[in-house]
Amino acid sequence: MRTALTDLLGCRHPIVQTGMGYVAGAGLVSAVGNAGGFGIVASATMALETLRDTIREIRARSDAPFGVNVRSDAPDARDRIDLLISEKVRLASFALAPDRDLIRRCADNGVLTMPSVGARRHAEKVAAWGADAVLVQGGEGGGHTGPVPTTLLLPQVVDAVDIPVVAAGGFFDGRGLVAALAYGAAGIAMGTRFLLTTDSPVDLAVKQLYLDAGVTDTVVTTEVDGVPHRVLLTPYIRGLERSGRVSALLRATRHAVAFRRLAGLSWPELIRAGRSARHGREMGWAQTLRAASTPVLLRTAMVEGHPEYGVMSAGQVTGVIDDLPSCAALITRIMTEAETVLNRLPRDAR
Repeated sequence: MRTALTDLLGCRHPIVQTGMGYVAGAGLVSAVGNAGGFGIVASATMALETLRDTIREIRARSDAPFGVNVRSDAPDARDRIDLLISEKVRLASFALAPDRDLIRRCADNGVLTMPSVGARRHAEKVAAWGADAVLVQGGEGGGHTGPVPTTLLLPQVVDAVDIPVVAAGGFFDGRGLVAALAYGAAGIAMGTRFLLTTDSPVDLAVKQLYLDAGVTDTVVTTEVDGVPHRVLLTPYIRGLERSGRVSALLRATRHAVAFRRLAGLSWPELIRAGRSARHGREMGWAQTLRAASTPVLLRTAMVEGHPEYGVMSAGQVTGVIDDLPSCAALITRIMTEAETVLNRLPRDAR
């Protein structure tokens, strides 16, 4: 299935695996690439040298093109872009809108750019700055998300820009791929669906929590890091939602101490990280510390297998997923189903 996205990225299928902290590493990204999709490394939770090693490990496992997700507000964002340039990575994706200079630096050095957006105006802005594609995430999506569902946001963006649009938020099968193409997208992106594969490094017991969840078992909360964040509704999240100021500050401080040690940051560096995550919002000290230490909350749940103490980003699509295929089996199934759906359409509708 050839689309503007497959032509741009050089992948066989118009399916993108999104960058998920502590999940999208060398194993998952190379498995997606070998299956014909396009994998994206989550670099926000990696030190710069770890990212370099991850890029080279992917190259050793696969000859498929791939991308790296970069936080545009990271203090070393420019250094990370320079690493992508020197390692000749195909694509830089951005969870937060990059500034014009980052896009230009990538463009001048042969690295494609694909910012993620949750509003039409944001898509128009980055397209005007020279982005090569845009990933549109509807409110159903996991992690940081907006209030507009994919079915309303996607057609707005497709009508507004003339670069390839990738649809994210609620996709998991071939029917969804065909629907996205019908809206005018050039492909789909999936996070939770790829998290729930055998190639994902997430603890099996944690995967089972996702499989057991229903479509109403996620919640969008600002209590994690001050920005709307769709996560599994766990006892920990319920506790955050009802915590008083003192207990919230104590819990946030405990996690901040753990993250500071993990990341090797000084307290001033940690506080600066929390403040940079405010994105113009007024936040108290507890929320500022949580914003700075969100990576350790994700690590606690995803890597260490202790969901009762951590945060688990999740799209609503988790409620309709009931298996753990390999990435190869999943992508083959999606493409086969998409072909079947297209063939079932009335001939005069095609």
